[in-house]
Amino acid sequence: MSEAREEILRRVREAVSTPSPSVARSRDFRLKGMRSAEEKIRLFLERVAEYKAGSHRVTASDAPELFDRICSERGVGRLVVPQGLKWKPARTPCEPDRPHTHLELDAIAGVLTDCYCAIADTGTLILDGGPGQGRRVLTLLPDFHLCVVEAERIVELVPEAVERMASSPGRPFTMISGPSATSDIELSRVEGVHGPRRLEVVVVG
Repeated sequence: MSEAREEILRRVREAVSTPSPSVARSRDFRLKGMRSAEEKIRLFLERVAEYKAGSHRVTASDAPELFDRICSERGVGRLVVPQGLKWKPARTPCEPDRPHTHLELDAIAGVLTDCYCAIADTGTLILDGGPGQGRRVLTLLPDFHLCVVEAERIVELVPEAVERMASSPGRPFTMISGPSATSDIELSRVEGVHGPRRLEVVVVG
């Protein structure tokens, strides 16, 4: 066994001591999108729906009523909201995050947040813990997440989102594509393993 071990280590040492040849990387992928603002919104909502998340579009004035309707349909009687959130439902009770403990958050029906930006091409939400978004745990423990996306925060491509994220270095970015779900080796889908089982996305504007 010791001879085999020494042979393996010899090969490892030999491999790491030999410099790897430099390889030219292609940079011809698209960095900027070509779609109009309206096309980006439609594509984003389409991608969100493909993840089996709720996708909605509403005017700012009608948003509070829509939040109430979604909560009623989902059986959510109370929402926790982060500091700095300007969006609120018309009637559904809201409780500010104080912050709650993990056990308290796990027992809460749902959370309402804003988002940093969103990617139309992948249907991805990006949160950075800023005003209206709250702590990362706030969107991981409650079973229901209602996220508001202002239309002007939707970019078309991932590189555009990365460029925008670079302007806020050190922020705790969380990227969300649909409700929490995973599949085992049999491809059996299990939801709610590492985040909310239910996600509703509302584009305002």
